[in-house]
Amino acid sequence: MFLQSAIYIIFALLLIVSALLLLVVLMQRPKQEGLGAAFGAQMTDQAFGAQTTDVLKKGTVLFGTLFMLLCFVLAVLMNAQYKRSHPTDLTDGKLPVTEQPATPPQQQTAPQTTAPTSEPAGTAAETPSPAEVPAEVPAEVPAEVPAEAPAEAQ
Repeated sequence: MFLQSAIYIIFALLLIVSALLLLVVLMQRPKQEGLGAAFGAQMTDQAFGAQTTDVLKKGTVLFGTLFMLLCFVLAVLMNAQYKRSHPTDLTDGKLPVTEQPATPPQQQTAPQTTAPTSEPAGTAAETPSPAEVPAEVPAEVPAEVPAEAPAEAQ
């Protein structure tokens, strides 16, 4: 229970730090005055003074470091939760061995439909019974058309 709630708290902190890191990076003034100007470069100058770039660089480093640490802690906590829910032999890291039966399982054979006979080879024992042979489908024969008699020569 404690582990699950710690994961949720760290994940929430990771989302907040990610949003702050995104904002700090977008507020930085590039050399060409790109997105930094769109987010109000004059406002950051007024808020932080002439050393705006130094403050934003320090914020980027701070939030970037927090992001990496929170990701690492979250990975460790989630790994611990996985190990609790999937127990293994922790001494050598291998899964517990289950005993296999000494003989392979016997396959089911289909029951014989006819009793075996002691007739010699090539006799009625090899011919299939009528129930096993599919019935022949009669071929459709077109209706016979009477042939016309050849015209008599006159």
